[in-house]
Amino acid sequence: MQPKWLNHIKLSGPRPYLFAVLLLTAFGVDQLPAAAQTGASVPAEYPTGTDDRRSEAIARVVERLEAEIRTAMEEGRIPSITVALTDREGELWAGAYGESNRWAGTPASTETVYLIGSTFKAQSTIGLLQQMESGLFRLDDPVNPYLTGFQIREEPGFPVTFRQLLTHTSGLPAAYGGHDVWGETVPDPLPDYLRRSLQVEGPPMERVVYSNLAYTLVGYLVEHFSGIPYKQYIAERVWAPLGMSTTAFSPTPSMEERLSIPYAPNRRTGELAPAGRTKADVWPAGIVYGTVHDQASWVRFNLGDGAVEGGRLLQPETMELMHTLQFPRFSGGKMGGGWGYDRAGYGLTWWTSDRDGEAFFAHSGSVSGYTAFVAGNRSRGFGIAILTNGHRAHRHLVPVCNLALDLLAEELAESR
Repeated sequence: MQPKWLNHIKLSGPRPYLFAVLLLTAFGVDQLPAAAQTGASVPAEYPTGTDDRRSEAIARVVERLEAEIRTAMEEGRIPSITVALTDREGELWAGAYGESNRWAGTPASTETVYLIGSTFKAQSTIGLLQQMESGLFRLDDPVNPYLTGFQIREEPGFPVTFRQLLTHTSGLPAAYGGHDVWGETVPDPLPDYLRRSLQVEGPPMERVVYSNLAYTLVGYLVEHFSGIPYKQYIAERVWAPLGMSTTAFSPTPSMEERLSIPYAPNRRTGELAPAGRTKADVWPAGIVYGTVHDQASWVRFNLGDGAVEGGRLLQPETMELMHTLQFPRFSGGKMGGGWGYDRAGYGLTWWTSDRDGEAFFAHSGSVSGYTAFVAGNRSRGFGIAILTNGHRAHRHLVPVCNLALDLLAEELAESR
C-alpha cells in the first residue's frame, strides 16, 4: 500500500496540455479554448504556439521522470517535492507532488516555499566574485590582510586564501550554531560571531572539510568590500537581476502563507513528525527560503556565460572558472548524496564533474526537515531544481536529477 501522501499529486507541465491537443486534433479541432491556452499546465516560456515536437518531447521526459520522483518520495520518506526543468532560454516544466502540510492535507504547489539550504552558497559566491572583478582582491591572495576588527586564527606560515574559502580547503570547521526560530536566542551579528569563531582546525589544503563557517565569512566579505549590507546586496545585485522575486533570507508575508512544514523522523518512534524551524549562526551559508521557480532561474543562469537581461552578473571567464575543478588532487570520489561522474570535486563552490566530455554541476542543500538539490549539464544547456520538505534526502534526489538531465538531452536534442 502506498503512503497516503502520495495520493496528493499536483502536476503542471506540458503533459495535460499535450493530451488536450491530441484529443482535439483527433476531432478536427485545431485550436484550444482560451482557458486551456492560459492554464497552469502550459509553461509561460513556451506558449501554445510552441513546436508540437518539443511539447511532445517534454511530455515524454516528464512521463518517464515521474516514476523516479515517486520512488524518491517513498524511499526517502519525502512528504512533498517540487521539481522544475529548464534550459538556457526558459523554464520547460514544473511539477508539485505530495503534501506541504500533512496535518492539514495541503497539496504542494510549484509556488510552495521551502528552505533552499546550501544551494544558496554559490549565490553568495557571485557577490564575492563581483568584488574580485572590480579589482579588490585576487583569488590566491591571503584573506587576513583584507580583514579589519578580527582575523582568521590560522597556522603560522599557512595563510588562508580566497580560493580556499570557496573550495572548502581552508581548514575552517563545518560549524552551524542552531537557534529555534521560536526560541529566546538569536544568531549574533556577523562580525561578533566571526570574531569569536574564525579558528582553523588545521592548515589549508590538507583535506576537504565542508565549511559553513567559510561561507559565513564570504557573506561578511561581500559586505566589507561593497560597503552595502550583505542581505541588501544579494537581494539587489543577485536575486533581482535573475528575477528571483520569491527568494528571501526571511519569508515575506506572502511567502509565509505558502511555507511548507519541515518533517523528520521522530528519534524515538521513527515516524515522520514536524521538525523545528531553525536559524543558525552561519545563516549566510544557507538559511534562505524560496520556490522551485526561482531555483530554476538560478540553475538557468549557471547554464550560461554570466549574462542577464540588460547586462551581466559576471564575465564569461569568471563564470567558467566557477564551474571548473580547482584542485584535481581532491577529486575522484562522490559528492553529497553520491552525485558525480568523472573527476567529481569543487569548482568555486559548485560541485563539478565530467562525463564523455560534457561538464556537469550540482549542489545540495539540507537544513532540518528540508532537502534541496540543483544540477545542470552546462555542455547541453539543461538543468533541474528540486525542493522538498524531506529530511536528509540527498541520495534519493540524485537519481532524479541524473535521469532528468539524461532524458532532456535524449529527447530534446532533435527538437531544437
